[in-house]
Amino acid sequence: MHVGNARYLKREDLPETVPVFPLTGALLLPGGQLPLNIFEPRYLALFDAAITGDRLIGIVQPSLLEAGGAAESPRAALSTVGCIGRITSFAETGDGRYITSISGVCRIRLIEEVGGGHPYRTFKIAPFMADLEDDESSVDRHELLRVFKAYLDANKLEADWESVERAGNRTLVNSLSMMSPFGPAEKQALLEAPDLKTRAETLIAITEIFLARGFNESDTILQ
Repeated sequence: MHVGNARYLKREDLPETVPVFPLTGALLLPGGQLPLNIFEPRYLALFDAAITGDRLIGIVQPSLLEAGGAAESPRAALSTVGCIGRITSFAETGDGRYITSISGVCRIRLIEEVGGGHPYRTFKIAPFMADLEDDESSVDRHELLRVFKAYLDANKLEADWESVERAGNRTLVNSLSMMSPFGPAEKQALLEAPDLKTRAETLIAITEIFLARGFNESDTILQ
C-alpha cells in the first residue's frame, strides 16, 4: 500500500509503538482521509514528534464504556482497536493550531501502554496485516449504492455520482463508512468488521435501521 511518499507492505514497514490520539466519534480506515484541527498542547506535542519521525499516529476512540467527561480525561480507557494513519498534509495556522490530514494505513490492536515521559500516550501495537493487501472483491456494490441513494434521498442530499462510480470497492466502502453520520458505537462496529465484505454488510444494515426509524439530531454525530 502506498500512502503519501511511503510504502507499507510488511510488518517491518510499521512501527512497534505509536502515539495515540483519542477521538470520540471519529473513524479512520485504510485508504481513508481524516482532516484534523489540532489545538490542545499535548496533541500539538504529539504531532511535533510524529512530523519529525515516521509521521504515523494512532486514531482510537475512548472506550464506549466510559461515560460523560471521563472519556475526555488524559488517562481514559481506550477502545482496543483503532487505526494508524500517516500525516500527509500539515499546515500551521499562526494562532497555535495545526490543520492536518491523516491517511489511513491499517487497523491496529492496542497491546499495552508504554511510558516515555510525553504528555501524550504511546502504545505497543499489533497491526491488522490483511489491511495492507488490496481487497476489492466480495462486496455487494449494487446493494450498497441502493442504500446510499436512499439515505441521500431521505436527507435531500446530492452526490458526485461520477466519482462514486469510479471508486473501487475498498475506497467506496471505507469512504462511506467514514462519512456516515452514526454514533461512536456504530463507528466502532464498522472499524472492527473483520473484512471489507462484512464492513459493507454492516454499513448497509446500520443505514437501513436508521432510515427505518428516521434520523434525528440525537442519532447523529457528523464528522
